[in-house]
Amino acid sequence: MQMGSNLTLPAGPVRVTLRWAGGTAGIPDVDASALLLQSSGVVATDADFVFYNQPEHPSGAVRVVARATATEYPIDVNPARLPATTDRVVVAASATGGTFGQVPGLEVVVTELTGGAVVATFAMHATEETAFVCAEIYRRGDTWKFRAVGQGYASGLAGLARDFGISTAESPAAAPPPAAPPPAATPPPVVTPFPAAAPPPAAAPAAPAVAPPAAPPSAPPAAPRVPAGNALDLDAPWPPR
Repeated sequence: MQMGSNLTLPAGPVRVTLRWAGGTAGIPDVDASALLLQSSGVVATDADFVFYNQPEHPSGAVRVVARATATEYPIDVNPARLPATTDRVVVAASATGGTFGQVPGLEVVVTELTGGAVVATFAMHATEETAFVCAEIYRRGDTWKFRAVGQGYASGLAGLARDFGISTAESPAAAPPPAAPPPAATPPPVVTPFPAAAPPPAAAPAAPAVAPPAAPPSAPPAAPRVPAGNALDLDAPWPPR
């Protein structure tokens, strides 16, 4: 395949293998990884980054396979098990201790997982890159396709991961938000003094006492107004019961 070309994948899971030639002497440490991307072009969560420290996606659709030799790095992809929100799977590579210009015969080989038939081979050419987007498996209607990408990065795996929305330990810390200004002092409430109470009205002069008429000598004495034993209790509650 040529850079930028694509083809329709057969039904069923496939194995995407990054491999190179020339043994390991003088060659940087090479690792492969995969990122499950949404239609927005970024991952939904950090769990969508499959690599050596997180070798299998929670869906089981993508996993890093144990290496059979020191010069190959296989990743299995089962499109039928990918989450419905996954629009494409990017297969990437990173080099530690050197650049991909020091890795001879770098290529990606796609095979059917059942039977091992070769589906595609894509050779990549590098100079100073320390990370690569090698290829991608993307959804097109009801089918899945494979595209040869070969895009290099000079910022290593961390820079590549950040571009796809992964939080890494090397990501710059976000600046803290500016402190909110202190609230304005509330002026003390204005207390309006109550007007002086008006003096009570003067009491009306008492009417002159009028002596009751004298009872005729033959009238019996008047009965007391409060019978004995019915004296008011001044400590009782009001109204009296």
